[in-house]
Amino acid sequence: MPAHADKRLRPLADVPAGSLRIHEIYASIQGESSYAGLPCTFVRTTACNLRCTYCDTRHAFYEGTLMSVDEVLSRVHDLGHHLVEVTGGEPLLQPAVLPLMSKLCDRGHAVLLETGGSLDIRTVDPRVVKIVDL
Repeated sequence: MPAHADKRLRPLADVPAGSLRIHEIYASIQGESSYAGLPCTFVRTTACNLRCTYCDTRHAFYEGTLMSVDEVLSRVHDLGHHLVEVTGGEPLLQPAVLPLMSKLCDRGHAVLLETGGSLDIRTVDPRVVKIVDL
């Protein structure tokens, strides 16, 4: 099914290969997992294929800015934190998130992926810490 056929995925209908629709990139303190308390850069992608009743990031379902992988890498670099969490929405809906995470690892970042668990994580770089919400 094309991305635009499911209204939950419409924000991804016009994303060219090698690009991502990003809701926000910001620095904060990691509040969850064994990394809680550490400075972290969050890369929040747009769109999600689920509608969990407990979701606290519904604002990331739509809109967002079209960015190349290199633009995201540059913004993460500018924020200057070692720890980077890629979250959403559902990051794995966007194919370019895989090379983004690998490049972040290549640059020495500790990378966390937060995913809803509905998509295959076997193609995620093994250096990435997977946080799967089941």
